[in-house]
Amino acid sequence: MQAKVETRPSVRRCAVGGALGLALLGAGLPAANAATTATTRDAGPGMSRFYDQKVTWSACEGTDMPKDLQCGKVTVPLDYARPEGRTLDVALARYRATGDSRGSVLLNFGGPGGSGVSELAMGGKEFMHLTNGYDVVTFDPRGVGRSSPVSCGPATMKIMEATDGDGGLTDPEDVLKRLRDAAAECAKYSGPVLPHIGTVDAARDMEVMRRALGDDRLNYLGFSYGTRLGAVYAARFPDKVGRMVLDGVDTLTEPLTEQGLAGARGQQTALENFLDWCVEDIACPFGRDARAARDQVERLVASLDSDPVPSAFGEPFTGQDMVGAIGQALYSRELWPSLERALAQLLEDGDTRGLQGFSSGGVTFPVRGDKGAGLTDEEDVPMDNLPAALMAINCADDPDRPTAAQVTASLGRLRARYEEASPVFGRYRLTQVLMCYGRPKGTDYIRDDVKDLDTARMLLVGTRGDPATPYRWTTETAGRLGPSAVVLDNRGEGHTGYASSECVHRKVDDFLLYGSLPPDGSSCGPESAGTGSD
Repeated sequence: MQAKVETRPSVRRCAVGGALGLALLGAGLPAANAATTATTRDAGPGMSRFYDQKVTWSACEGTDMPKDLQCGKVTVPLDYARPEGRTLDVALARYRATGDSRGSVLLNFGGPGGSGVSELAMGGKEFMHLTNGYDVVTFDPRGVGRSSPVSCGPATMKIMEATDGDGGLTDPEDVLKRLRDAAAECAKYSGPVLPHIGTVDAARDMEVMRRALGDDRLNYLGFSYGTRLGAVYAARFPDKVGRMVLDGVDTLTEPLTEQGLAGARGQQTALENFLDWCVEDIACPFGRDARAARDQVERLVASLDSDPVPSAFGEPFTGQDMVGAIGQALYSRELWPSLERALAQLLEDGDTRGLQGFSSGGVTFPVRGDKGAGLTDEEDVPMDNLPAALMAINCADDPDRPTAAQVTASLGRLRARYEEASPVFGRYRLTQVLMCYGRPKGTDYIRDDVKDLDTARMLLVGTRGDPATPYRWTTETAGRLGPSAVVLDNRGEGHTGYASSECVHRKVDDFLLYGSLPPDGSSCGPESAGTGSD
């Protein structure tokens, strides 16, 4: 099965839909650096050469880059414990303020593993109102895009094959062995950045960016995974937090197994909401009864798993391929009409092209070596960089490491929980329990220390119908961060609120531009197309 990656710039996401994005995988990779909690150490010996740099901006080079988008870079330590050692460059992009600039607002679009530079190039129009006061800046985090991108090389296909279907459930020992064997190739193809990837290091890179941009405080808008990154920055540099917005709030505490369950429940709810909408339309391929429509979807998944149909590319199209495609379409209500048509094509003509349009294309792997410090050319970024980076960053952030015996013993119980959470998405997401098997322990800093912050007030946006980051994560994270966190309740559908709700968009812009913060617990109502509500 190919990795399922949503590429629409208007859709924010925290997880790549698809076997790789949900179920990764390897063993034997270097451990992430342990976090250093003392902020004062970040200004210690060896850091001045990084903090004193300035960004040189020029026209962006590359395919389909907007003419008014500028690109630059900052240089950061490869290993913050040894700032006098090797370095790497982090790619930046910006739209300049249209008038007097009060500084910068830094964006992260989520992932983890998404290229900020590519996202801003494709979807920058959503943020043009912010240029009334700010330079709108984004970046490719370390290990992502042009910033020393990680890759698993040919092992990506091995990982997909190992975690596709029921293999991980019926013969987990074989799958774990295959994942362990693939891990050495991930290390080979990723280069020296791999032991130093993760949210703690990326947050420290953001402090280098803030200083290089000349901002007294960090103004920030983070989506999905970007909320985790923003929270970690706030914990490490509390006195440098400016106006910070976290939209589609990620969990800071739940283990990957619980995150997978939350994702399965969220996607099941989103599917049921889609089917409730679909059966009101005469063109719905499942008829006019929502309960019967849910049963039809479950039977269709089972039928395609037992007897796949040929895809447009000649490969078998399974029920799990269909589940991955549906999962991607459910990230945005705007995609529901397209999903309805794609499912009709499959049911009426056996045509998989509509559903495969929600999935990523093929995966290729340029030969990787020991990269230098400079930015990677656009054409040399590995096609598997997004899922490889998602794997590396999530595992660097997670301290749980069950043994093979623990994984094997727990699968039956977990399968029952996942299938109860979602008869459609449960099995598809279950292999997430294998994601960090065999890796050295990741940092425990996020789970243990990102709490009780003494910062400027920040805005947290939670969407009730979010299939990826459930609303309860917003309220739980707000409680964990402390009194500085203000919650905006978006009573709508889809992943995050800024791109889908005019009300959320307006309140976020008002806070970032003017400091106008809505009352804690205020809400934005559900919207029909083209209307906003408070």
